[in-house]
Amino acid sequence: MKQIVLITGVAYLLGSCKTDAQSLQQPYEQEKFIRQYFELFNQHNWEKLSAMYADTAEFKDPSLGQGIVLQNREEFIKKYAALSQAFPDVKDSVVNIYPSGSNHVVVEFISTGTAPDHSRFELPICTVFTIEKGMITKDFTYYDNFDQ
Repeated sequence: MKQIVLITGVAYLLGSCKTDAQSLQQPYEQEKFIRQYFELFNQHNWEKLSAMYADTAEFKDPSLGQGIVLQNREEFIKKYAALSQAFPDVKDSVVNIYPSGSNHVVVEFISTGTAPDHSRFELPICTVFTIEKGMITKDFTYYDNFDQ
């Protein structure tokens, strides 16, 4: 009887360790996924970037108006192609990545770019990504969109 209890206890401990190892690895995987996202953004590879999203994702972004807007991949590509047309050197520099829970990642970054008329912008941004089944399903972006 003692052997059964001991074996059960060891099995439980080993199972717990595996769960802890998996939970520790998940934030690392999320961070790696999001770093890839920003690499593709900085390459202006809008098609590959859009493939990181679900077929239709929820967006909250001042440039899209108030509230949550559903966008498919084609709409996403069109929006970012227009952005890179207006600012050919648009770039995002990640300040920090904060994995949060099992499927959220918060990212602080600075977006910069130069318009064809040589006017420049620098904009601090914070985005909360929701990642489900390896795809971004929500992209909630926050920044100061008031004229300075």
